[in-house]
Amino acid sequence: MSEQHDREFIKRFSLTIVGLVVFTIVIIFVAISIHGKLELSDNPARETARQQRIQPVAGVYAGETGRAAAQAAAAAAAADAPQVAFDGSLDGELIYDRVCGTCHEVGAAGAPLMQASAWEGRLDKGVDQLVANAISGIGAMPPRAGRPDLSDEQIEASVEHMLGMLE
Repeated sequence: MSEQHDREFIKRFSLTIVGLVVFTIVIIFVAISIHGKLELSDNPARETARQQRIQPVAGVYAGETGRAAAQAAAAAAAADAPQVAFDGSLDGELIYDRVCGTCHEVGAAGAPLMQASAWEGRLDKGVDQLVANAISGIGAMPPRAGRPDLSDEQIEASVEHMLGMLE
């Protein structure tokens, strides 16, 4: 009886597997036929992205027309250039209050507080190194204190203001 039971099980199991394979093949053919009937719609966003991907990296400018095109491209790039923060103001106090003080007043992310004791090891490096660290970032502080629109001169003015606060 056990041998007959095993044969019956293998027969049913084999039929189940064959049925699943047939079902899978039917689903594949149905999916292929449905996909063949679909029409791709024109997607403007997809077309724009494609056009941006195939844009040339650089242009070649030759002769007088090339010179004019190069000047126009330079003017467009200058117009797209980021503006300087705070209208280019070199007021260190203003820059400190709006940018630097956010972290240095509370010691966020390990920023040294505005106390002389917190700056002891840093002051020995000199003002130039402090300015360079502020420009390139140090530790958790991002470059230019997270404000890429700050100029080097503005950063130097804010560092000098901060050093004046320590005295």
